[in-house]
Amino acid sequence: MTVRSDASVRRAALTAVSLAMFCVQLDAFALNPALPRIGRDLGAGAGLPWVVSGYLLAAASLMLGAGRLGDVLGRRALLTTGLAVFGGASLVCALSPSLPVLVGARVVQGAGGALAMPVGLALLTHVYPPALRGRALGWAMGVGGVATACGPFAGGVLTEAVSWRAVFWLNVPVAAVAAGCAARAAEPRAARRPRPVDGKGLAAATSAVAALAVVTDRGPVWGWASGRTATALALTGALFLVFVRYERAAPHPLVSPALLRNRPFVALTAAGAVANAATVVFLFVVPMSLQGPWRLSAAAAGAAFLAPAAAMSVAGPLAGRIAPARAAGAMAGCLGLGGAGLCAAPLAASLPGYILLATGCGAALGVAGALTLIATQAAAGPERAGEASGLTKTAVTAAAGLGVALCAPAAGTSLTTAGVSCLAAALPLAAGARRGLRRDPGGERTD
Repeated sequence: MTVRSDASVRRAALTAVSLAMFCVQLDAFALNPALPRIGRDLGAGAGLPWVVSGYLLAAASLMLGAGRLGDVLGRRALLTTGLAVFGGASLVCALSPSLPVLVGARVVQGAGGALAMPVGLALLTHVYPPALRGRALGWAMGVGGVATACGPFAGGVLTEAVSWRAVFWLNVPVAAVAAGCAARAAEPRAARRPRPVDGKGLAAATSAVAALAVVTDRGPVWGWASGRTATALALTGALFLVFVRYERAAPHPLVSPALLRNRPFVALTAAGAVANAATVVFLFVVPMSLQGPWRLSAAAAGAAFLAPAAAMSVAGPLAGRIAPARAAGAMAGCLGLGGAGLCAAPLAASLPGYILLATGCGAALGVAGALTLIATQAAAGPERAGEASGLTKTAVTAAAGLGVALCAPAAGTSLTTAGVSCLAAALPLAAGARRGLRRDPGGERTD
């Protein structure tokens, strides 16, 4: 293969993964402002939240298994399949005549996104050399960050100017282009790990994560002290115990014990989960506060939020330039800055001061979120790229559900809670960075 063809393969892979992340992240956040219009158009009421919840539950439940399947079946093949499923489901969403059809298509859409996200990151890890890998992952994170930050605003604009269906129509050509690029992104043969899939472990893990996702989604509705929540929590715990039992006995476990003993990977994933939960709170509460306490119109609030959104969207490429050896320290610093900003924002005395604090928070949380996926890939190494990205994406997606649960009517309380959580997560990560976490020649991590 020539240098030119190598570069072409890399560009195709980066384009495919970036577009996949854009679509998946956009649809996670763009539908919230469109729910009232969807309800009116489809004559629906009580079931409307499932338009968002069904998508997130499916995505959270399947990412862990998707990452492992990508290691076995091929990341390019699974990425192409996931994009095809996502695009097809988007078409059904755009044409949905009723709420049950829309919710069903959203579940399938979430499943397609779950297939595409972790294997896409693992594919970039394999097709890019170490010197370029961080920047490639950073650019993909940046494109996804644009969709994350601008999703609610874009969804509101499209709904008002055209229709809520326009959000789904946008996905169809983008997913098609991404799938075409993925098909051209050849995967190195050495990247394949032809081991059997632990079917029992896969089923148990998917069921356990699905149960946890239901708890985080329905807990605020049922009440955290209700019998239904307690039953769902007990079921979640039992399923996780079943998963652990299967994994201990499996000759080829779904999640390698070596990965769970990898201290930097575990520490970065845990801190990234906190960062993602705080980011979700930030994205929900700040636009709401601009329209509430600060009394801006929807259009003015959207314009005011452009600065925090822009800061968050450029964070991915910046994170990609941070050397893996410095990732833990940089992420701890970003969590500290973001946490301090979140705690200070409710105390802002003026609108410019509030927007300035929100912009700083957007930049800090954006870098922390991007570093989660970039640094965990470096910590795990290419040999476990799919497995690692699946586990990390599952953790941060489940944390996003907890972030939604934190978005109480008292916006200041939600921001403060998220800020304190970030500060608490920064301390052990900073301590680990000072001890100089490193990777040993055997592929595991030590202090």
